[in-house]
Amino acid sequence: MNTNNEIVSLTNIIKNYDNGKVITKALQGIDLKLYQGDFSVMMGPSGCGKSTLLNIIGALDRATSGSVIFNGKDINSLTNKELSIIRRNQIGFVFQNYNLLPVLTAYENAEYVLMLQNIPLSQRKEKVMNLFKEMELEGLENRLPRELSGGQQQRVAIARAVVTNPLLVLADEITANVDSKTAQSLLMLMEKLNKNNNITFLFSTHDPIVKKFARKVILLKDGRIDKEELSSENI
Repeated sequence: MNTNNEIVSLTNIIKNYDNGKVITKALQGIDLKLYQGDFSVMMGPSGCGKSTLLNIIGALDRATSGSVIFNGKDINSLTNKELSIIRRNQIGFVFQNYNLLPVLTAYENAEYVLMLQNIPLSQRKEKVMNLFKEMELEGLENRLPRELSGGQQQRVAIARAVVTNPLLVLADEITANVDSKTAQSLLMLMEKLNKNNNITFLFSTHDPIVKKFARKVILLKDGRIDKEELSSENI
Protein backbone atom coordinates (compact mmCIF):
# COMPACT_ATOMS: atom_id res chain seq x y z
CA MET A 1 0.00 0.00 0.00
CA ASN A 2 1.46 3.38 -0.93
CA THR A 3 2.18 6.09 1.61
CA ASN A 4 0.72 8.82 -0.66
CA ASN A 5 4.16 10.36 -1.18
CA GLU A 6 4.18 11.13 -4.89
CA ILE A 7 7.36 10.03 -6.69
CA VAL A 8 6.39 10.46 -10.35
CA SER A 9 3.77 12.65 -11.99
CA LEU A 10 3.30 12.53 -15.76
CA THR A 11 0.98 15.00 -17.49
CA ASN A 12 0.00 14.77 -21.16
CA ILE A 13 3.18 12.96 -22.21
CA ILE A 14 3.72 12.85 -25.96
CA LYS A 15 6.61 10.93 -27.51
CA ASN A 16 7.22 10.93 -31.25
CA TYR A 17 10.07 9.33 -33.17
CA ASP A 18 11.01 10.99 -36.46
CA ASN A 19 13.31 9.05 -38.80
CA GLY A 20 13.18 11.76 -41.43
CA LYS A 21 10.46 10.07 -43.46
CA VAL A 22 7.85 8.84 -40.99
CA ILE A 23 6.81 10.13 -37.58
CA THR A 24 5.94 7.31 -35.16
CA LYS A 25 3.62 8.35 -32.34
CA ALA A 26 4.80 6.15 -29.47
CA LEU A 27 2.95 7.90 -26.62
CA GLN A 28 -0.16 10.00 -27.09
CA GLY A 29 -1.12 11.93 -23.99
CA ILE A 30 -0.13 9.85 -20.94
CA ASP A 31 -1.23 10.96 -17.47
CA LEU A 32 0.14 8.83 -14.63
CA LYS A 33 1.13 9.11 -10.98
CA LEU A 34 3.34 6.75 -8.98
CA TYR A 35 3.51 6.81 -5.19
CA GLN A 36 6.03 5.58 -2.66
CA GLY A 37 5.38 1.93 -1.86
CA ASP A 38 3.57 1.17 -5.12
CA PHE A 39 3.94 -2.29 -6.67
CA SER A 40 2.57 -1.65 -10.14
CA VAL A 41 2.72 -3.29 -13.54
CA MET A 42 2.31 -1.89 -17.06
CA MET A 43 0.87 -4.34 -19.58
CA GLY A 44 -0.22 -4.24 -23.18
CA PRO A 45 0.56 -5.63 -26.64
CA SER A 46 3.95 -5.19 -28.30
CA GLY A 47 4.32 -1.65 -29.64
CA CYS A 48 1.86 -0.12 -27.18
CA GLY A 49 4.51 2.13 -25.62
CA LYS A 50 5.47 0.28 -22.42
CA SER A 51 9.23 0.42 -22.87
CA THR A 52 9.10 4.00 -24.14
CA LEU A 53 7.14 5.07 -21.07
CA LEU A 54 9.51 3.18 -18.77
CA ASN A 55 12.48 4.94 -20.37
CA ILE A 56 10.89 8.36 -19.90
CA ILE A 57 10.06 7.67 -16.25
CA GLY A 58 13.62 6.42 -15.74
CA ALA A 59 15.16 9.54 -17.31
CA LEU A 60 16.73 7.42 -20.06
CA ASP A 61 14.75 9.27 -22.72
CA ARG A 62 13.00 12.62 -22.97
CA ALA A 63 9.37 13.22 -23.85
CA THR A 64 8.57 15.20 -27.00
CA SER A 65 6.16 17.28 -24.91
CA GLY A 66 4.35 17.15 -21.60
CA SER A 67 5.43 17.34 -17.96
CA VAL A 68 7.59 14.75 -16.18
CA ILE A 69 7.97 15.44 -12.47
CA PHE A 70 10.29 13.08 -10.58
CA ASN A 71 10.61 13.57 -6.83
CA GLY A 72 9.46 17.17 -7.20
CA LYS A 73 11.79 18.05 -10.10
CA ASP A 74 10.78 18.76 -13.69
CA ILE A 75 13.25 16.43 -15.38
CA ASN A 76 12.57 17.89 -18.84
CA SER A 77 14.42 21.00 -17.68
CA LEU A 78 17.50 19.13 -16.41
CA THR A 79 20.80 18.64 -18.22
CA ASN A 80 22.00 15.19 -19.27
CA LYS A 81 24.51 15.27 -16.41
CA GLU A 82 21.78 16.09 -13.89
CA LEU A 83 19.66 13.26 -15.28
CA SER A 84 22.56 10.82 -14.92
CA ILE A 85 22.89 11.77 -11.24
CA ILE A 86 19.17 11.11 -10.70
CA ARG A 87 19.50 7.71 -12.40
CA ARG A 88 22.56 6.85 -10.32
CA ASN A 89 21.20 7.93 -6.95
CA GLN A 90 17.42 7.58 -7.07
CA ILE A 91 16.41 4.97 -9.66
CA GLY A 92 17.21 1.26 -9.86
CA PHE A 93 16.95 -0.63 -13.14
CA VAL A 94 16.40 -4.35 -13.71
CA PHE A 95 16.52 -5.54 -17.31
CA GLN A 96 15.36 -8.61 -19.20
CA ASN A 97 18.93 -9.56 -20.15
CA TYR A 98 20.36 -8.85 -16.66
CA ASN A 99 23.03 -6.42 -18.00
CA LEU A 100 25.61 -7.61 -15.49
CA LEU A 101 29.22 -6.68 -16.18
CA PRO A 102 30.79 -9.98 -17.29
CA VAL A 103 34.27 -9.28 -15.86
CA LEU A 104 32.94 -8.47 -12.39
CA THR A 105 31.87 -10.97 -9.75
CA ALA A 106 28.34 -11.08 -8.38
CA TYR A 107 29.49 -9.06 -5.37
CA GLU A 108 31.28 -6.50 -7.53
CA ASN A 109 28.26 -6.07 -9.80
CA ALA A 110 26.04 -5.37 -6.81
CA GLU A 111 28.64 -3.06 -5.27
CA TYR A 112 29.30 -1.07 -8.44
CA VAL A 113 26.75 1.75 -8.02
CA LEU A 114 27.78 2.21 -4.38
CA MET A 115 31.34 2.77 -5.64
CA LEU A 116 30.05 5.41 -8.08
CA GLN A 117 28.37 7.08 -5.12
CA ASN A 118 31.69 7.12 -3.22
CA ILE A 119 30.28 5.05 -0.35
CA PRO A 120 33.15 3.93 1.95
CA LEU A 121 34.38 0.35 1.51
CA SER A 122 33.17 -0.89 4.90
CA GLN A 123 29.67 0.44 4.30
CA ARG A 124 29.58 -1.03 0.79
CA LYS A 125 30.53 -4.45 2.10
CA GLU A 126 27.94 -4.32 4.88
CA LYS A 127 25.16 -3.26 2.50
CA VAL A 128 25.94 -5.85 -0.17
CA MET A 129 26.51 -8.77 2.20
CA ASN A 130 23.33 -8.05 4.16
CA LEU A 131 21.38 -7.86 0.92
CA PHE A 132 22.92 -11.07 -0.45
CA LYS A 133 21.89 -12.85 2.75
CA GLU A 134 18.33 -11.51 2.44
CA MET A 135 18.20 -12.54 -1.22
CA GLU A 136 19.66 -16.03 -0.73
CA LEU A 137 22.81 -15.21 -2.69
CA GLU A 138 25.26 -16.14 0.08
CA GLY A 139 28.16 -18.20 -1.22
CA LEU A 140 27.84 -16.82 -4.75
CA GLU A 141 29.68 -13.55 -4.13
CA ASN A 142 32.84 -14.50 -6.05
CA ARG A 143 31.19 -16.10 -9.06
CA LEU A 144 31.22 -14.39 -12.44
CA PRO A 145 27.88 -13.94 -14.23
CA ARG A 146 28.62 -16.84 -16.61
CA GLU A 147 28.93 -19.11 -13.57
CA LEU A 148 25.41 -18.27 -12.38
CA SER A 149 22.03 -19.57 -13.50
CA GLY A 150 19.58 -17.17 -15.13
CA GLY A 151 17.61 -16.84 -11.91
CA GLN A 152 20.77 -16.18 -9.90
CA GLN A 153 21.90 -13.54 -12.40
CA GLN A 154 18.53 -11.82 -12.14
CA ARG A 155 18.77 -11.85 -8.34
CA VAL A 156 22.18 -10.16 -8.58
CA ALA A 157 20.66 -7.61 -10.97
CA ILE A 158 17.88 -6.95 -8.47
CA ALA A 159 20.44 -6.61 -5.67
CA ARG A 160 22.34 -4.05 -7.76
CA ALA A 161 19.09 -2.14 -8.36
CA VAL A 162 18.00 -1.95 -4.72
CA VAL A 163 21.32 -1.77 -2.80
CA THR A 164 21.30 2.04 -2.96
CA ASN A 165 17.77 2.26 -1.48
CA PRO A 166 16.43 4.05 -4.57
CA LEU A 167 13.13 5.91 -4.67
CA LEU A 168 11.98 3.77 -7.59
CA VAL A 169 12.92 0.48 -9.24
CA LEU A 170 11.98 -0.01 -12.90
CA ALA A 171 11.85 -3.61 -14.09
CA ASP A 172 11.53 -4.37 -17.80
CA GLU A 173 10.37 -7.89 -18.80
CA ILE A 174 12.46 -9.40 -16.02
CA THR A 175 10.76 -12.82 -16.12
CA ALA A 176 11.19 -13.29 -19.89
CA ASN A 177 14.37 -15.39 -19.68
CA VAL A 178 13.55 -17.57 -16.67
CA ASP A 179 11.14 -20.44 -16.07
CA SER A 180 7.83 -19.93 -14.28
CA LYS A 181 9.10 -21.30 -10.94
CA THR A 182 12.07 -18.93 -10.99
CA ALA A 183 9.80 -16.05 -12.04
CA GLN A 184 7.54 -16.73 -9.06
CA SER A 185 10.57 -16.79 -6.76
CA LEU A 186 11.88 -13.46 -8.13
CA LEU A 187 8.50 -11.79 -7.73
CA MET A 188 8.13 -13.06 -4.17
CA LEU A 189 11.57 -11.60 -3.44
CA MET A 190 10.63 -8.19 -4.87
CA GLU A 191 7.30 -8.26 -3.07
CA LYS A 192 9.23 -8.83 0.17
CA LEU A 193 11.57 -5.91 -0.59
CA ASN A 194 8.54 -3.75 -1.36
CA LYS A 195 6.76 -4.59 1.88
CA ASN A 196 9.74 -4.74 4.25
CA ASN A 197 11.88 -1.94 2.78
CA ASN A 198 9.10 0.18 1.23
CA ILE A 199 10.85 0.04 -2.16
CA THR A 200 8.63 1.21 -5.01
CA PHE A 201 8.46 -1.01 -8.10
CA LEU A 202 7.10 -0.46 -11.60
CA PHE A 203 7.17 -3.44 -13.97
CA SER A 204 6.76 -3.55 -17.72
CA THR A 205 5.75 -7.04 -18.83
CA HIS A 206 3.67 -9.39 -20.94
CA ASP A 207 3.80 -12.04 -18.20
CA PRO A 208 0.49 -12.78 -16.41
CA ILE A 209 2.47 -14.08 -13.42
CA VAL A 210 3.68 -10.53 -12.75
CA LYS A 211 0.10 -9.24 -12.92
CA LYS A 212 -0.89 -11.64 -10.13
CA PHE A 213 1.57 -9.93 -7.77
CA ALA A 214 0.78 -6.33 -8.72
CA ARG A 215 -1.41 -4.07 -6.63
CA LYS A 216 -2.07 -1.74 -9.57
CA VAL A 217 -2.29 -2.72 -13.23
CA ILE A 218 -1.82 -0.08 -15.95
CA LEU A 219 -3.08 -1.26 -19.33
CA LEU A 220 -1.60 0.48 -22.39
CA LYS A 221 -2.99 0.44 -25.90
CA ASP A 222 -1.80 2.42 -28.94
CA GLY A 223 0.33 4.78 -26.86
CA ARG A 224 -2.41 5.61 -24.38
CA ILE A 225 -3.45 4.35 -20.97
CA ASP A 226 -6.50 2.24 -21.72
CA LYS A 227 -7.28 1.42 -18.11
CA GLU A 228 -5.88 1.54 -14.58
CA GLU A 229 -7.18 -1.03 -12.15
CA LEU A 230 -6.42 -1.97 -8.57
CA SER A 231 -6.01 -5.62 -7.64
CA SER A 232 -8.39 -6.38 -4.78
CA GLU A 233 -6.41 -9.57 -4.25
CA ASN A 234 -3.16 -7.76 -3.36
CA ILE A 235 -4.29 -4.48 -1.79
